[in-house]
Amino acid sequence: MSGNEFDAVVFGATGYTGRLVAEHMVKRYGTRGAVHWAMAGRSKDKLEAVAKEIGAAPDFIVADADDLDSLKAMAARTKVVISTAGPYQLYGSKLVEACAATGTDYVDLTGESHWIAQMMAAHDAAAKKSGARLVFSCGFDSIPFDMGVWFAEEEAKKRFGSYAPRVRGRVRGMKGGLSGGTLASGQATMAAAAKDASIGATLADPFALTPGFKGPEQPDGNTPYEDKAVGSWVGPFMMAGINTKAVHRTNFLLGQPWGKDFKYDEMQMLDGPPKEGAGGFGGFSLTSMPKPGEGPTAEERETGWYDLVFVAEMADGSSVRVAVKGDRDPGYGSTSKILAEAGLALIDVPRETTPGGCWSPAAAMAPALLERLPAAAGLTFEVEA
Repeated sequence: MSGNEFDAVVFGATGYTGRLVAEHMVKRYGTRGAVHWAMAGRSKDKLEAVAKEIGAAPDFIVADADDLDSLKAMAARTKVVISTAGPYQLYGSKLVEACAATGTDYVDLTGESHWIAQMMAAHDAAAKKSGARLVFSCGFDSIPFDMGVWFAEEEAKKRFGSYAPRVRGRVRGMKGGLSGGTLASGQATMAAAAKDASIGATLADPFALTPGFKGPEQPDGNTPYEDKAVGSWVGPFMMAGINTKAVHRTNFLLGQPWGKDFKYDEMQMLDGPPKEGAGGFGGFSLTSMPKPGEGPTAEERETGWYDLVFVAEMADGSSVRVAVKGDRDPGYGSTSKILAEAGLALIDVPRETTPGGCWSPAAAMAPALLERLPAAAGLTFEVEA
């Protein structure tokens, strides 16, 4: 089991998102207050420079993503590692191995579904043995969506006495930008898929993260249409392929309370029928191609937002609609707060409730997230109808 010297370690703290996570931690918790946390990366000089810039005075841990021994030594000193060092398929695998080996909890913000599948296959057994809870996709991919479906299902159970077999996830609106790290992850995934056809198959399969289980054909989320359930035209959403896998894994890990025939699709709401040739980044602005380490400005992060709708539909046509909203740009201002709070929420969840293994966010800690995210990360969960 891991030690208790630190509550949390932010790994990759000198990167774009890592710096934002560290900023959130120091603004909300100080450095040695209610939460004792440390910044980690491969260069102490860079860590010290970032800490000075953000007004922090935390402990520092030098660890390299390619050095398993240094990662194990780091993991053994903390309750949870909050990993921001992507692309994870290039730089994240040894850290997952280190946490699984030392019994240390782990959260990240990856949207690299094929890599998650690889990590599950490689380290789930070791994590179950050591007690480590490895929770992937704890940023905008995929907590607002995973939790939105869970919240909608819980409301359906309260209202109708049973869970809904069908949920629609709809992006009602958002404002934000992409970072160089996000683009680098996408490029790494495309390069990997070009070399290995099985990766493309994993990316296309909504049940890629439910080993041994294959559910029914899912609704078409790629063809625009007028969706009367939400009163709007809808079209493809660029992150649906990531989030739908997380949602199906949550149902799977919870023992399929929403049913083995559960259906979920995710689309963005449109002003009207899409114009021919229309495309884009699903609400994300991209005025130039940022490099790794670059991303939206502070003003862009603080003026960003998102508004998501989830409609849980019963077999008889009854439904309940809920909304999940974020008060910063989805990819970075909000993601950094969500990721930090997910790490802290996880260590509050007893291992008797959530034992060691590879988890999706809602399956691992939904009640804790529902409490923490509105209080500390700027999210709201509301029943609309």
